[in-house]
Amino acid sequence: MTTLISEEQKALIGQIIRFGISGGLLTIFVAVGYWAIAEFFHIDPNLSLLIIFVIASGLGYILHSRFSFKGHGARDNPHVRTLKFLTTNCLGFAANQFFVWWLVKQMGGPTWWPIPPIILITPILTFTLNRKWVFG
Repeated sequence: MTTLISEEQKALIGQIIRFGISGGLLTIFVAVGYWAIAEFFHIDPNLSLLIIFVIASGLGYILHSRFSFKGHGARDNPHVRTLKFLTTNCLGFAANQFFVWWLVKQMGGPTWWPIPPIILITPILTFTLNRKWVFG
């Protein structure tokens, strides 16, 4: 009897589910944290995102390396993996900063406007880079 789903596909589905859980929680933490700092403490929106990014990056590395992509790929030098993770996070951060800059500062929208692309676009970028490059 043939299996409809290969082992590689099962592993990918598992990673997507685990990334959805941990990455989803982190994404919500970043989106809500960014908005709360900007809105309630009246801090510049881009600076607010920087503050929450620093906090979430460390937590994200632990969650993704130990949970989301656990057992995936040939684990290279941990220093190299950490550098790759930071690079990936910085790309996600740059995308989020762009959304804040464009939607709040250029278009004059409220501080919540960047939340939909932060939640919908950036996780796709970071999942792909984490799976293929960081933990691949």
